[in-house]
Parts: sequence; structure tokens; C-alpha cells
Amino acid sequence: MSAPVPTTPEELASFVDHTLLKPEATADDVTALVEEGAALGVFSVCVSPTFVAHAREVAAGRLKVATVCGFPSGKHVSSVKAAEAAQSVADGADEVDMVIDVGVARTGDFDAVQADVAAVRAAVPGDRLLKVIIESAALSDEQIVGACRAAEAAGADYVKTSTGFHPAGGASVHAVALMADTVGGRLGVKASGGVRTLPDALAVIEAGATRLGLSGTAAVLAGFGDGAQAAAAGDGGY
Repeated sequence: MSAPVPTTPEELASFVDHTLLKPEATADDVTALVEEGAALGVFSVCVSPTFVAHAREVAAGRLKVATVCGFPSGKHVSSVKAAEAAQSVADGADEVDMVIDVGVARTGDFDAVQADVAAVRAAVPGDRLLKVIIESAALSDEQIVGACRAAEAAGADYVKTSTGFHPAGGASVHAVALMADTVGGRLGVKASGGVRTLPDALAVIEAGATRLGLSGTAAVLAGFGDGAQAAAAGDGGY
């Protein structure tokens, strides 16, 4: 089931995880991200685990704080991912976006994918959201379906297209639609990576995305004002 397509900047902002995951980011950069996100009315900010506590303090309840786990490769062992997620929750994260081992998904071992997600789910309480990044651009359609089903079976709240760092690319309308067809209505679908213009954002929402990961949020929202389709380069790693 698709969410209603936003028709105003305010409506679109409510879909957005305003994101900064560049490794060179500083605490001052995160402060600026939170302040901009609050001014824009976004749903959350998404920051690296080392900045969760700082973002939480700056946000002061004005918006949610999300973070990542096993990012960006997904090649961490499950116990390490679980420990990282538990630390982020202790630091105040409302949501955790974990990365699966994409290579395992490519071999079709979805029991192992499910076990990996389940280990992190056990570390993330039920009142905090767990999103599962499947790196859809690196998977076949069959593998996308299998990864989504494994995430659902393990208790995830969302499936998410991409880290935004993989050379294969980010979100596509096709992948979002396939993910929504597979688990939509039961799990949320987050599109991230390469969503840089208002038309990009609206297209993935029409395909079934219920959350967006954006680094160039202000420029995307500005598209409502003049109909511009110019790209927001975004410097947050997405």
C-alpha cells in the first residue's frame, strides 16, 4: 500500500530522515544537521553511531534520531552488529538502520540473512524501529524478494534500499516497487541513495516508499516552490 503522495514541502518533510554519514563529519556538522532538520520539519536525522548522543542532546525532542549499524559494508559479524546497535540504543537512538551481508544474500542463503537481522533485532527493543538495508542495486529481483522476506521474518520494521555508498547505485523506482509488493503494508519501505530532486522523491513514494533518506533535503523541498528539477548534490553521503 502506497502512502499518499505529498503535495507540500511540509508533507514531504515528514517522510525524511535528514542524513549525514560522511566519515569526515564533525560534531559541529551534526549540530548544523539537526538544526536544519528541525527547521525543515523532517521526521528524523540519521547520523553515525559516534554522534547519536550528541544529536539526541541537540535535538532535545524536536525530532527523532536514527543511526546505522554494520555500515556501510554489512560485513561485520552479527554479534558485532548487535553490540553496535545496543550501544546506539543506549546512547538514545530511536531507529537503527542495519546493513545485511549482501554477499550472503547474493548466494541465496536467506536463513543466514534472517539470523543476522534477528541478532540485531534482539538488541533493538520493540519500541525502537529497525530498518534493514539490503543494497538493492547489488541484488537481482529474486534476491531482493528473498532479503525482504528474511528481514520480515526476523522482526524488522522497515526494509531499505541502499547505503548510498555502494558503487552499484542507490534507490530505483523498480526496486522500491518490488520491495513494497513483497512486504509493503506490513513493513515500511525506505528509499535512500540517489534521491536528489523533487521528482526523484515523488517517484519513489508513488512506487511505495514510506520513508526517504536524503542529504540534500532543503533543495528537494525547494522544488515545490518553483517546480525546479535541479539536483541537490547533498553532502551527507547520500
